[in-house]
Amino acid sequence: GSLQIFFCLIYSPDMTDDTIKAAAQTSGEPLNIEAADPKTVEILKEMISAGVLYGHKKSKTHPRMRPFIFATRNGLELFDLNATVEAMEKAKEAVRNKIKAGATILFVATQAEAREAVEELAKKIGFPRVTNRWLGGTLTNFKTLSKRIDYMKKLRADKESGQLEKYTKKERVVLSRELDKLSLIFTGLETMAKIPDLVVIINVNKHATALREARRLKIPVVAVLNSDVNPESVEYPVPGNDVSRSAISWFLRNLESAIEEGRREVGASAGQSAGAAEKTAVAQQTVNG
Repeated sequence: GSLQIFFCLIYSPDMTDDTIKAAAQTSGEPLNIEAADPKTVEILKEMISAGVLYGHKKSKTHPRMRPFIFATRNGLELFDLNATVEAMEKAKEAVRNKIKAGATILFVATQAEAREAVEELAKKIGFPRVTNRWLGGTLTNFKTLSKRIDYMKKLRADKESGQLEKYTKKERVVLSRELDKLSLIFTGLETMAKIPDLVVIINVNKHATALREARRLKIPVVAVLNSDVNPESVEYPVPGNDVSRSAISWFLRNLESAIEEGRREVGASAGQSAGAAEKTAVAQQTVNG
């Protein structure tokens, strides 16, 4: 709508509320900032400040992504932020439902602009991640991969406990190098005891193999997709900037909130069940007494 057009074409993060109102009055747009929903204004400001709205050059736009584009500025596509918010809500709902069902979520992001943020989030919430290199067969050959992960974990435990001291110096060097190699490949996957129930991918173009394996196993995928990607390639596409650190952080913060909400709902449900069981036990004791 007019509000989004104003913010996308005129707003800049360093604007104060007064300068925003002044710009609105001179923009020629038929809108009243003061009458706008404050939450909507804040969401738009947050997304624009994070750079979520910026796509690639118009010449790279995938034909099926066009419904999610509302304008072009300086040769770059601008995403329809209303569509992005709507898609984000669908993705969050999927994540919440998976969490309530006890699902495991795998995060995939090996590029520099996303690696640190994904590592931090995955560690915080206790989910597996791939942030160094996607090893072919991580999903489709999980049985074999899990054996290698178990071996790495044992080797690491033996080194930390001093069990490797029984080997010669040369053998210890070989084992240490092997551990370093395995750690580079598998660190982040130690907690993945089974094939994940959902995969989150940052930049599907850079992780085509991961996407292909997930689709082959019919594992749903949540992904932020730039303007050069077919939105039909994943189950839960979120149109937006997938190369900006700040935009990626916005995307991850939303997923984190969905995970936390799902876990709170599980906790509340468990608490209600426990309370109901306790009341039933007390009532039974009263009857027996």
